[in-house]
Amino acid sequence: MVGGGQLARMTHEAGIPLGIRFKLLSDTPQDSAAQVVGDVVIGDYRDLDTLRAFARGCDVITFDHEHVPTEHLRALEADGIPVRPGPDALVHAQDKGVMRAKLDAIGVPCPRHRIVSDPADVERFAAELGGGQAPDGFPVILKTVRGGYDGKGVWVVRSSKEAAEPFRAGVPVLAEEKVDFARELAANIVRSPHGQAVAYPVVESIQVDGVCDTVIAPAPDLDEELAGQAQQLALRIAQELGVVGHLAVELFETADGRILVNELAMRPHNSGHWTQDGAITSQFANHVRAVLDLPLGDPRPRAPWTVMANVLGGDYPDMYYAYLHCMARDPQLKIHMYGKDVKPGRKVGHVNTYGDDLADVRERAAHAAGYLRGTITE
Repeated sequence: MVGGGQLARMTHEAGIPLGIRFKLLSDTPQDSAAQVVGDVVIGDYRDLDTLRAFARGCDVITFDHEHVPTEHLRALEADGIPVRPGPDALVHAQDKGVMRAKLDAIGVPCPRHRIVSDPADVERFAAELGGGQAPDGFPVILKTVRGGYDGKGVWVVRSSKEAAEPFRAGVPVLAEEKVDFARELAANIVRSPHGQAVAYPVVESIQVDGVCDTVIAPAPDLDEELAGQAQQLALRIAQELGVVGHLAVELFETADGRILVNELAMRPHNSGHWTQDGAITSQFANHVRAVLDLPLGDPRPRAPWTVMANVLGGDYPDMYYAYLHCMARDPQLKIHMYGKDVKPGRKVGHVNTYGDDLADVRERAAHAAGYLRGTITE
C-alpha cells in the first residue's frame, strides 16, 4: 500500500485475519500505518525509482491517497505490476477537471461547472449561472483541480475580487455553482477486477469547517427510491471508470429532492468508517478482498443505526484518562485512534456507536468524540 496514513493502518488491520503480507511505502517512520506494519519502506511516492523498488515482489499495489503521479502508475503497469485502482480510473479522483468531463460524458448529474482561466473568467462563469443565490450569480465555488482534501484547495468566492487566491497555485481552477443542498450524502461501493460489486447503505455526512464531523448510517429519512438511485449511480460510475477497490461518491441532496455528485474518492473513505463496527464486512476488509480479487463480503448493517464521529485534536495529549471516562460511560463504544500526535484540529481518530434509537446513538457518539477532544469535560 502506498501511503502511511490512518487508512493504510486500518486496511492493514483488516488484512491480518486473512494472513495478508502487507508492505507499506510511507513518508516517515512516525506515520500512522508505519507504527504498526512490519514491512515498511520509507520513501517519496513521487519518485518513480522509489516506487519501482518498492513494487518489486508485490502481488498488487493499492493506495491510501490519490496523489501518486498518474504517469508513475502507468510505468508500474508497464512493468507488469497490478495497480488497483489503475491509473485510468484513479485519474478521475486525482483531477477534478477530468472527473467532471467524464461524469458529463456518461450522463451523471453534477453541479454546473467549467474550468476558468482567471478572476475575470470567474465573473463570466457566475454570470452564466443566471441568477444563482444573487443577481450576479455569486457566490461560486472554486477548486484547484489537483491536491485538495478536507476543505483545502476549495474557496467560496463572492466576487471576482475574491477569486485571485486559487490561481496562485499555478494549476487549473474549476468553477462550480454553489448548490442549494439540503444535506450531504455518500454512497460507498466496492468493486473487484472481475466485476463483482457491493453497495453499502447511503449515509449522511455532516461537515464542520470543511472537515467531516459525523456520519449517520443509514441517512435518516432518505427516500428509499432516492437511496436506490444513489447506490445505482455509484455502481455505474465504478463500472464506467473501471474502479477496482473502494469508491466513495460524495453527493449533494438538493432542496428539491435530486442528487448531484460532488467528489469521488477511490480508497477507503471517512464516510465508510462506520462499517468497521456497523457492517457485516467493513470497507477496509472489502477493499482488501477487491484488490486481491477475492469474493466480496456482505455490506449490510449489523444494527438499525450506526454513527461515526471524528475525534479532532484538542486539549488531551494523553488519551488514557479520557478512555477511562468514555469506556465506563458507554461499554458498547468503539474507539479507533490513529497513533498521531495530538494537535488542535487534527483528525486523530474516530468513534463508532450503534443501536436501535438514533437520538441515543448520536448522543453517545458526540459525547465520546467531544470528551476525547476535551470540549466536553463531564
